[in-house]
Amino acid sequence: MTAIQRPSSRGSASLLVPLLVGGLVMIALGVYGRVNPPTGFAVGVAGFSAALPMKVWLTTGATVLAVVQVVSALSMWGKLGIDIPAGVHRWSGRLAFILTIPVAFHCLYALGLQYDAPRVMVHSLLGCFFYGVFTTKLLSLRKQDAPGWTFPVLGGLAFTALVGLWLTSSFWFFTTIGFKI
Repeated sequence: MTAIQRPSSRGSASLLVPLLVGGLVMIALGVYGRVNPPTGFAVGVAGFSAALPMKVWLTTGATVLAVVQVVSALSMWGKLGIDIPAGVHRWSGRLAFILTIPVAFHCLYALGLQYDAPRVMVHSLLGCFFYGVFTTKLLSLRKQDAPGWTFPVLGGLAFTALVGLWLTSSFWFFTTIGFKI
């Protein structure tokens, strides 16, 4: 496999629609989470003792897959000197995203956007930001005239947001409550 080469002198006008849609997704999630009263009803996934451990472990899995995303992206861009198939990047991203869906659904449906405690507020805002950046990245993938910095920056922002989500949820859970399933 050869490294992906993109000229860095391309215009960024092609990113206008993806950035706009990603921004709208981010705002829509925040508004929905704030306007709709949380139900307090926990939506669980089979195999977990409660919704909170489910969210913690699915977020941990998504974060591990995000590390795979970074390593495989570095390989695709020729920065590691090893060839990792592009399919590894695509499928680790798909699986990471799928793992976040029940977590985001529970957060929005049962808890809503909260800002009472700083950790929870940062977590809520990072969740909205993550889905906005993720949307922007996906919509930018087919833009042949996207600047060369597009995917490293959007991928880096998505990775950073997901790590921030993990730190404000899973890491907090593991260090405060412990390792429960």
